[in-house]
Amino acid sequence: MSGEGPAVGGRSDGTTGPVPDAAAAGRRVGSGGDAPDAAERGEHPRNAGAAQDAAALRAHVVVGRRDFEVDIALDVDPGETVAVMGRSGAGKSTLLDALAGLTPLDGGTITLDERVLDRAPRVRTAPMHRGIVLLGQDARLFPHLTARENVAFGPRAAGVSASAARTSADEWLARVGLPGAGGRRPAQLSGGEQQRVAVARALAAEPRVVLLDEPLVALDAVTASEIRAMLRDRLAGVTTVAVTHDAVDAAALADRLVIVERGRVTQAGPVREVLAAPATDVAAKIAGLERIVGVARGDAFERGALRLESTDAASLAAAANEGAMLAAVFCASDVRLGSGSPGVVSRLEPTPAGVRVVLDIGAAEVPPTEAVGMRPGDVVRWSIGPDRVRFVPAS
Repeated sequence: MSGEGPAVGGRSDGTTGPVPDAAAAGRRVGSGGDAPDAAERGEHPRNAGAAQDAAALRAHVVVGRRDFEVDIALDVDPGETVAVMGRSGAGKSTLLDALAGLTPLDGGTITLDERVLDRAPRVRTAPMHRGIVLLGQDARLFPHLTARENVAFGPRAAGVSASAARTSADEWLARVGLPGAGGRRPAQLSGGEQQRVAVARALAAEPRVVLLDEPLVALDAVTASEIRAMLRDRLAGVTTVAVTHDAVDAAALADRLVIVERGRVTQAGPVREVLAAPATDVAAKIAGLERIVGVARGDAFERGALRLESTDAASLAAAANEGAMLAAVFCASDVRLGSGSPGVVSRLEPTPAGVRVVLDIGAAEVPPTEAVGMRPGDVVRWSIGPDRVRFVPAS
């Protein structure tokens, strides 16, 4: 792992923010000047436990990039977890960097409860004074400190006594599944164990908001599953924004899902609703579904020569609106080749279970034996059962 010290804004691309946001618990300030006390800020003393002190995050982030402008409005209720998904380069990490204070706003405002953190162009709060921590792919532990000392760093910076901070660190290490590991240094820990220590260090600082930037992506599947379960338990009641490429993470951790495409929110809502009825092709790919846009015709879906029917009640209601734009949503694994509507093979992609046959309209996942001899440009016929397809309104 990196030899650099831990950074609340530490990112896998090598950018390093300030040292952990530990002092934020006791010394949160605005955009300059001496730190006011809690009474002057109108704040209540911190409660024990993250759930009681969860904050409402309200943000309108406008940041100009070379190829497009990120313009995202995001509201996260106290204790809520919101997942943010989209293609690489869509603006997700720019959003997190702005929330963490690592990237200045070109427009918009970020508030935590009633406290304005940033308001373009004049108000900007330094990362270490925001009460926000950012966990990335790299744990970025202090290599010369033990796990206990790494976790105790935040509370110590906030003025907690050494003995109390170390006792709290051992408690947090036990909570993240590392009891008795306090005396080990990062070099003696596996990647998964280092991420557990990073989570403990972040939460020991009592942040108001936690930002996750794909902290599981560098871990093997088994370790990622274990860390995901631990995060679900430890982040309960903590206001969290989680950027991920894995729909499993969103389903396991989040209450709501936001889809971002080229710096704009294209869909938002409860996780299961978004994944079940993707509004765009990007959202469909995230959900692992095929999405084809056509029109409602005769209580069914039509697109050229393709006609699909559904037995789903909501789909039938959508298809009853004659001539309306309609999207057919289905799993490629439910498609059958050999009969039905014609399609032209665009390409063949290997999958763990067989071969994905990408057509000019839709796709099918088939056993390898069904793809033998198939080539791009071939015309195949395909169909899907009415009980395996759903229709949703499209624009």
